[in-house]
Amino acid sequence: MAQALVTALMISSSSATLPVTFRCAEENNRIDKRITRFVLPVGATINMDGTALYEAVAAIFIAQLNDYPLDVGQIVTISITATVASIGAAGVPNAGLVTMVIVLTAVGLPANDVTLIVAVDWLLDRFRTMVNVLGDAYGAGIVQKLSKRELERMDLTSDADVANPFALEAALDDEECEKKSYVNGGFTVDKTDAVSFTETSQF
Repeated sequence: MAQALVTALMISSSSATLPVTFRCAEENNRIDKRITRFVLPVGATINMDGTALYEAVAAIFIAQLNDYPLDVGQIVTISITATVASIGAAGVPNAGLVTMVIVLTAVGLPANDVTLIVAVDWLLDRFRTMVNVLGDAYGAGIVQKLSKRELERMDLTSDADVANPFALEAALDDEECEKKSYVNGGFTVDKTDAVSFTETSQF
């Protein structure tokens, strides 16, 4: 994932890093395409680990800078608000500054103090983008591990269908035929069990 992390560091956007992340996950880490093509785009949209950590730490820093004491409840509020706000943040450069206002307002801190971190945000944004991309890759790897057997089963089913595409249809037709009964003379024949003899009315 080194190439994806370097790309994230350079362009500071997890969404723009997706093509490189796809290649690193599929070619270098051997993650199934069916997983990467679903997990990574979703992660680039809602999984902003670095942004959540950055906003929580920045809010506590601003509170300490203003000599504003924070109790346990307020710290928990900051953590939850930062996590929720990061989900709605776009995967573009400097998106964390917009959601930072929400976090500061949640604990009663002045929103104007967000300007204190603007000077260094361009640098911190690159590192939190790396964390976001790495978190997406870990998520894809975990899903690959948990669904390994299911993927193998799907591959076997797919191979069987390719080898004999009419096998499944023929099996279903045979099963349906076996369940049908028919009357032959004075006997009722059921192919699913055994041949059962019944007397017919002679009227």
